[in-house]
Amino acid sequence: MKNYISKYIKNIEKIISNGNISKKDIDRHLIKIQFFQHERLIHLLVTLFYAIFTLVFFVLGMISWLFFIIDVIFIAFLIFYILHYFFLENSVQYLYILYDNMLDLDEKRISKG
Repeated sequence: MKNYISKYIKNIEKIISNGNISKKDIDRHLIKIQFFQHERLIHLLVTLFYAIFTLVFFVLGMISWLFFIIDVIFIAFLIFYILHYFFLENSVQYLYILYDNMLDLDEKRISKG
């Protein structure tokens, strides 16, 4: 997903820098934003579940030290999920900025008519 969203952002930045924005490009961009928002929501839920399981196994680790082994594994996964989630969050917010730039360019194109 990181490669996909990074390539998409570079492509949109290239289109914006060329100034060739059409209504079709803007509509496609909105659809992509929706897809990335959905991906972000799914990763948020997975991250939250990993955090809950990490806490549960931490508490169970107080009963038996064997649960701490599982807890360490959950912590490792949780760290990577948090990093990935923040990447998705920041990328989607940047897509909002690109959308605003696309709208501004489209308005300038229409006003020059």
